[in-house]
Amino acid sequence: MADINNINALSTADLLKQKSESGTVQKSGGDFAQQLKSAIDGVNNEQVKGEKAMSDIATGQVKDLHQAALAIDKAELSMKLMLEVRNKALNAYKEITRTQM
Repeated sequence: MADINNINALSTADLLKQKSESGTVQKSGGDFAQQLKSAIDGVNNEQVKGEKAMSDIATGQVKDLHQAALAIDKAELSMKLMLEVRNKALNAYKEITRTQM
């Protein structure tokens, strides 16, 4: 199968050739819906950790301020990434619906 680092260099013909040589298509890591759910669950976990860190700071229960700040930043970045992926998916969907058949 194609290496993830050079997947952009492969053409569709190369991918079809690899498929015909192997005879089967290998699934890696489950279907798209499972991977999407896993990614959303990961973002949710980061948000929960960030909220806990913020409440610990507010109540004075934080033991390590640096780790709390990192948890908050990680939650923020994961949410921004998820929103950007969502925006790209919506733009791709809109582009597909605009194409004429």
